[in-house]
Amino acid sequence: MPRLYPIERVRDIGIIAHIDAGKTTVSERVLFYTGVSHKIGEVHEGDTVMDWMEQERERGITITSAATTCFWTPTYVVGDPSTSSVQVNHKEREHRINLIDTPGHIDFTVEVKRSLRVLDGAVVVFDGVAGVEPQSETNWRYADEYHVPRVCFINKLDRMGANFEHDIQSIRERLTTNLAILQLPIGIEGTFEGVVDLLTRTAYRFEGERGERIVKGEIPADMKESVERYRHELIEKIAETDDALLHEYLEGKEPSLEALKKALRAATLKVRLVPILCGSALKNKGVQLVLDAVVDYLPSPVDLPPVKGTHPDTHAEETRMPSDDEPFAALAFKIAADPFVGSLTYFRVYSGIMKRGSYILNATKGSQERVGRIMRMHANHREEVEEIYAGDIGAIVGLKNTTTGDSLVDPAKPIALERITFPEPVITIRIEPKTKADQEKMGVALRRLAEEDPTFRVSGDAETGETLIAGMGELHLEIIVDRMKREFNVEANVGRPQVAYKETIKGKADAEGKYIRQSGGRGQYGHVKIRVEPMERGKGYEFVDEIKGGAIPHEFIAPVEKGLEEATGKGVLAGYPMTDLKVTLYDGSYHDVDSSEFAFKIAASMALQEATKKAKLVLLEPVMKVQVIAPDQFLGDVTGDLSSRRAKITAMGERGMARVVDADVPLAEMFGYVTNLRSMTQGRGSFTMEFSHYDEVPGNVAQQVIEGRIKK
Repeated sequence: MPRLYPIERVRDIGIIAHIDAGKTTVSERVLFYTGVSHKIGEVHEGDTVMDWMEQERERGITITSAATTCFWTPTYVVGDPSTSSVQVNHKEREHRINLIDTPGHIDFTVEVKRSLRVLDGAVVVFDGVAGVEPQSETNWRYADEYHVPRVCFINKLDRMGANFEHDIQSIRERLTTNLAILQLPIGIEGTFEGVVDLLTRTAYRFEGERGERIVKGEIPADMKESVERYRHELIEKIAETDDALLHEYLEGKEPSLEALKKALRAATLKVRLVPILCGSALKNKGVQLVLDAVVDYLPSPVDLPPVKGTHPDTHAEETRMPSDDEPFAALAFKIAADPFVGSLTYFRVYSGIMKRGSYILNATKGSQERVGRIMRMHANHREEVEEIYAGDIGAIVGLKNTTTGDSLVDPAKPIALERITFPEPVITIRIEPKTKADQEKMGVALRRLAEEDPTFRVSGDAETGETLIAGMGELHLEIIVDRMKREFNVEANVGRPQVAYKETIKGKADAEGKYIRQSGGRGQYGHVKIRVEPMERGKGYEFVDEIKGGAIPHEFIAPVEKGLEEATGKGVLAGYPMTDLKVTLYDGSYHDVDSSEFAFKIAASMALQEATKKAKLVLLEPVMKVQVIAPDQFLGDVTGDLSSRRAKITAMGERGMARVVDADVPLAEMFGYVTNLRSMTQGRGSFTMEFSHYDEVPGNVAQQVIEGRIKK
């Protein structure tokens, strides 16, 4: 079956934002206006297409990213400016849009990160009242990390307290100054009725029961001055990105609309400018023009550089052009358990074609997989297809060895694409099955859920024999336990949340480890000398081999490295994992007969314990970026309470009639904070929290943590 849409008319985009900015509401309008659904689903009514999980509908939040495909022809509004007009369809200009709706809650930030890794562009949604919020910043950083071009949609301008200028200012101050403001709102709050397009000096209003009829009209008289001022700034911004346009502009000529849009597209693709649009998704105003902007300014797969990777055997750099004629290369970015078809592997095709029944190579794991059923996903609905082309997103049923971040490629032309890195879990709880029947099922359930979610970890406590699960926050683990119950019929008892502490060193030290055993016959001999030194916070663990002259034979280096790595999993101070340290193996000795891999592994572990004891061990704790919003009269109580929780207040500001406090607070001090905040502010305060960094625990607090750990 031939490709229906040329790759130039494909857009792979995500919708990203802070929780409650209106991402899913925007997505539901997109599905309605593109004809995918014939009814608009509402978050507050629990009938959305994209939020299909029971847990999502009950809580009114997005938990897992949902993918779908829709089709859009750019809006053409015809006729006299004062005349109502309709959209004209031009089939040859219809675009395929592969859309991913992502979560906004920090506990599910992994969904945003892995989606942005495989998407070409993003629509960033902002709350018209709140502006830039903590998770907006995190998502923006992820988009910067993967060089994802984006357009912004300032939503909820119909809400009480909405302020378009405030939102623009918050984006300038906290995200980027490279803004191309394309629209201004007509009215605000209760009087919001449409938008003005600055490039064409046209007012757009949205009529009909669902805002489906776009009406083009004159700019309101009281807006003409501000429209000209903003338009002048916009043209100047665009001209600065293009030498030919700038020359024309400096000569006093206004570039044509076509030239301006072409230059703006080029600047957006290079992330030199970010177009800004506005509206109200809930009131069905402005979403069609966002779809136009997706087509006009966000990239198709061919607008981006070729994808880079390495040959899995030679490690030489390889590239793949976004073309059906290139060797097949795709990245698996998500594993999901589907109750009807089993394990689903979501993938993005960068080059070539995946055909049903063919064989592909998992270049990351070095194993072949057979392509069975290929699906195009529409949230939790599936459409079976025979093949998927370059630039598209799909899912395969039943791959055996593939996990998140694996490269799926043509066996004859292998390439290993860059893997996705994920944040470490910061919170741990103990979990146990309620009955013996639940015990076996719990193991299967936890393994399946860990395969889906790279930020969810399962481990055993060797001392107590208990099962520990770790994740990104209390809500994250609450959802995991709820899914175990509903999807796998496992009842479990859950302990209190525990902070995921880590250990590190502050100084340098040398040590040697000797493991010698002689008990008749062949003995055991391993001897290593190592040096440990601290690394920059967040760098993890690094091993360096400086053995010269064969002091330790080459075949024993890998066991030494393995022994050191395993030893970092259980620190000396309180048994927490060790991080941010560099270990250098610089000397040692061996015995021709008695040396073994086992002996060197034990010797390395002994040496690390000895070296870290000398290198001034300290305890690290996760520190959260917290933003509290509360009425002005409670500001003193809020800041006083935060200070008692060892908080460092980083900023204070205003949002309408409320005060906003930004602070860095240790996670250990934030359990149960929501109840305290409600009682302090008569239920009127709210807060958001996301992981920021690991920092050293003060001495007195560290002592309490260590003593508590020892007692357990």
